[in-house]
Amino acid sequence: MQAKAPPQDRILDAAMRVFRRHGFRRSSIEQAAEEAGLTRQALYHHFASKEALFRAVIERLYEQGLAAEIAAAQAAEDAGLELADILVAEIGARMQSMLASLRDSPHAEELFSEHLAQARDLYQSYSSRFAGEIAATITRVCRRRKLKLESGISVRELARCVEMAVHGTKSAFPSMQPVDAFLKQLQTMLRMLIAGAMAPSARKSLRKTGVRK
Repeated sequence: MQAKAPPQDRILDAAMRVFRRHGFRRSSIEQAAEEAGLTRQALYHHFASKEALFRAVIERLYEQGLAAEIAAAQAAEDAGLELADILVAEIGARMQSMLASLRDSPHAEELFSEHLAQARDLYQSYSSRFAGEIAATITRVCRRRKLKLESGISVRELARCVEMAVHGTKSAFPSMQPVDAFLKQLQTMLRMLIAGAMAPSARKSLRKTGVRK
């Protein structure tokens, strides 16, 4: 017999379905409670308001994206991909994980903008954590493959530039759709960025570490 999901997980799953279906503004605590098979009072025991429920949904999406990012970076490293491709793999996994819950929702744009209004502090906190993961990947790959950055460029600065490239690509693909086109453009930008950030002595090594198809 399959075990039931913990109450909070059931509520967040239900809330995500409601927000996907109705958007943030037209959703209600009552709809989320009904979707989760709970009374309104029972749901209020876990979340004090629709806004608190929405924040919890967003935080879980961020956590899932972070976990997907870490796993994808490790898999790409193990496959021997070049640094730019490793970064694209991890950033792509993060975004695809987070976008999966919004895919095909007619309210995706509203939910995206609303999450910045309702949970900007979470956005800022997780942006810092995502940048930290990018920096950790760059540090790890450079150390293992004996790659060096140009004089005057630090890992943290390169990681910041990578995130800026992500945001720049988003300006061309505001909703990050289609995902394949978004990631292809991001890969092109990161290849140029990382090639320019590598010390001349490391560029040849960087090319040799890539898997040629």
